[in-house]
Amino acid sequence: MDEGTLLRLRRSDKFDVQVQPERRSSLLAEMVRLNRILQQINDFNIRASEYQLDSVSIKSDVENLSKQLDTWLKELPDHIRDTRTNMIDYAEQGLGRMFVAIYLGYYHYGQMLFYRFLHEDSRAFDTSTRFYANKCKQHAGSLCDILYASEEIPGCDVKYNMIGHVVVIASTVQIHSLLFEGEDANVTLAKLRLEKNFCILTHLRQLWPTLDVCMDRLMAFHQACRDSADTSFCMDRWMVRFLVEFASPVNDKASSAQDQNIWSLSDLGIDRTAKS
Repeated sequence: MDEGTLLRLRRSDKFDVQVQPERRSSLLAEMVRLNRILQQINDFNIRASEYQLDSVSIKSDVENLSKQLDTWLKELPDHIRDTRTNMIDYAEQGLGRMFVAIYLGYYHYGQMLFYRFLHEDSRAFDTSTRFYANKCKQHAGSLCDILYASEEIPGCDVKYNMIGHVVVIASTVQIHSLLFEGEDANVTLAKLRLEKNFCILTHLRQLWPTLDVCMDRLMAFHQACRDSADTSFCMDRWMVRFLVEFASPVNDKASSAQDQNIWSLSDLGIDRTAKS
């Protein structure tokens, strides 16, 4: 039974609804399946940081997890796919935010899985590395896009505090594009996304004061990039903590010199008055 059918049930109704044999029509069921993949991705990132896994083992695990994400997406019913029409349809049923949450999870899990390849891709060219680095950028970009769309369609905006973390991670991917992309169009797009993400984080911070931690983490990451762009995306233990311990402040890389109550895009090196 999908959520729409469940929401239409009344206490006075007789239970004569035919239960669908295809259980993949439920948003909650898809969310549960997706969360199982997330746990595996978290475990993989932690394991890879704690042990000296060889590149063959890493790419084998990534390929397996990537296939799981691809299979999940491929097997979705048409009415659950990420389209604006579907988002509007679910919004009209009062399920728009749940629809958006599923895809925020999917895109976030993807950017987490492929994140390590950003560092390798910026150092040397390898077909496999470039493929996965691009997938990280695609997931981060799609995460931003569905978040922007959710604010345009009534009943789809998501305001829970975890959004702050996934937006920060997606924003660091945009910072990577600013630092290493060679095409002007991609650099311009990354800059626009950073500006929008900053506005979203600023608004969420008003609702959730604890998101000061997210802002601090983004600024700490930006400072790390300024200190050494070549090593800032390296998947070491600090980076794993940055990716998975969303409620914890980062350690000695936080900038104590900044006034924590004053934030602007210029802190991230973005001049809104400059022409792209």
